[in-house]
Formats: sequence, C-alpha cells, structure tokens
Amino acid sequence: MTRSPEIFASTEPQPATHLRLGVNIDHVATIRNARGGRHPDPLRAAHLALAAGADGITAHLREDRRHISDHDIARLKHELTLPLNLEMAATEEMLAIALRHVPHACCLVPEKREERTTEGGLNVEGSNHLQRSVATLQAAGIRVSLFIEPELGAVAAAARLGADIVELHTGAYCERALQDDPAGLQRELERLNRAAAEAAAAGLEVHAGHGLTFNTVAAVARLPQVVELNIGHFLVGEAIFSGLGPAIRRMRTLMDEARHGAQRERAPATP
Repeated sequence: MTRSPEIFASTEPQPATHLRLGVNIDHVATIRNARGGRHPDPLRAAHLALAAGADGITAHLREDRRHISDHDIARLKHELTLPLNLEMAATEEMLAIALRHVPHACCLVPEKREERTTEGGLNVEGSNHLQRSVATLQAAGIRVSLFIEPELGAVAAAARLGADIVELHTGAYCERALQDDPAGLQRELERLNRAAAEAAAAGLEVHAGHGLTFNTVAAVARLPQVVELNIGHFLVGEAIFSGLGPAIRRMRTLMDEARHGAQRERAPATP
C-alpha cells in the first residue's frame, strides 16, 4: 500500500484518525558498515518500509558517519517516493548538507562524539545558535523539528525559536518500562501528555520518539496531540527475527489500534 507524500508533508493539522509512522533506517547502515560493502542497503530498507505502511523515512547523518553516509542521503532524497526527515546536529557542515539536498524536514538533535545513541533532548533555552539554524533551513523550504525533553520550558523555548515541530524524547518513558516501574512510567507519561498539549496549544506540530517498542508504543500513540512517531532501532532489531516488513506492519497495527481506541473513548456518548 502506497501512502501519499502529501499526507506527510501537509502543514495543516492532520486528522486525528491517522497517526503517521516515520521509520528510522540508521541501523540498517550500522550493520552494513560493520563489514563494509553495500549490504544491507538502507535504500532497500526504505522501500520495504513504504510497502509495509510507513509514512516517511528518517535518517541521522552523524558527524562521525557511524551509520548513514552522505551517499545514502543523496540516494534517499533522489530515489524515495516518501518524504525524508534528516536528523542532524546544528553544525555548519550539516546545514550545508541539508541545504544541498533539501529534505522534506530536518530534526535538529544533540550529538556527542562518544555517545552510543542520542542521549537526550536539545538544550533549547537561550540558544541563539539554534535560532539561526532554524531560520536558515526554513528559508530553504525545509520544515524544522527540534528534539526536546518533554518539559514545558523546552516547549516554550522551541516556540520562541520559531520551530515548526517538536519531537518529544520518549527515552525516559521507555526506560521506566524496562525497569518495570509502574509509578515512574505513569510520571513520564504524564510529562509527555503535558508537553504535547502545551506544544499543540503553542501552534507546534507534535512528534515523539526514541526507544519505542511493541510494548511501549500504545500509550504514546493514544496522546491526541501527537501526529507522528519516529521509530527505528527496535524495528531493525525485530527484523532479524521476523523481517522488516512484518515488524513495521505490526507496529503500524499497534499504533492504529491504540489511536482509534482512544478516539472511541473520547467520543461523546450517543443520546
């Protein structure tokens, strides 16, 4: 089933009935790079994601090029029928690459040389550097997302910086789930709920992601202000056991069931 890129690209509020899924293919490239050569091919993974129901593709071009390469970005941008969300640090090198390829969107993320994965949200408060990056990308017609912690201060700062989108970091929520900490899980879910509501009220489009699994996605999918989830590492891991297409289809089903169930619960009772 092919989804229209216009659904993903619209700047108008999306119908709450459809929660978009962006599939991050970074770790297909990680496996390729472990041995070198061309396989497995991230572009092939992107096409499989499309066939399985993804609405967009996310790829993080890191400064150290540990997984996605410059060549990958060029191929994804020019051969994909889905919108490309380029995750990147707000550096001069990455801005130049984004302006050369003009992806549909750029998600600005913090990046540390020694980290295994993105460890938290951007420090968005009082950041003139980020404001220039946001304005530069938007001037080229690129939608800009800021990856932030689900904190009201961070949401307010993202709005002041002029971002189009915030992506709420779900890592702490997923960690509480792994630790089997029901009280902590509920606290983190409440943080996400408050931040999503505040962001939507400020006119920001709300996305969420990081660490989401089959077991944790439903509660986030039920948040009415969230219009997109970006999920990658877990899906690539599950692909080892079930295949990438089946893993994405199952995630798509879990997201849709949670979203539609929440809508039914919120619907006014019929007299």
